[in-house]
Amino acid sequence: MQMTDKPIRPDELRDLLMDKTAGAYCSFEGWIRNRNDGHAVERLEYEAYCPLAIIEGEKVIAEAKKRFPGLQAHCVHRYGMLEIGECAVWVGVSSEHRDEAFVACRYIIDEVKSRLPIWKKEYYADGNSGWVNCERCAAHAAHD
Repeated sequence: MQMTDKPIRPDELRDLLMDKTAGAYCSFEGWIRNRNDGHAVERLEYEAYCPLAIIEGEKVIAEAKKRFPGLQAHCVHRYGMLEIGECAVWVGVSSEHRDEAFVACRYIIDEVKSRLPIWKKEYYADGNSGWVNCERCAAHAAHD
């Protein structure tokens, strides 16, 4: 698990997962889009508590590897100000078979989005801004 304020380079990250035992590779890229919930979005800002995000992200990846022995996986999430079209989060998985690659990739992104202390603020074309989905992280923390 990696947190960065630099652009994510999916092609370079993919190379980290090359493995002679792998017959499959699956990835997910989350991009900044220009609309959300009927609002025109101009940019996003991610705030994160990086030390805890890395620890929790490593737990998520370890859980995926436990479910699928032999799995290789990595995740990178941005923080800071991001523009429309930039990659905000990347997950990559290589495994022996495609089904486990797809399932593990989905598991990792879903858990990362619900468990890591990362908060998203949208800046709208009308000059307003707002934090998005902050209640999910708080809800998860309440159940631990």
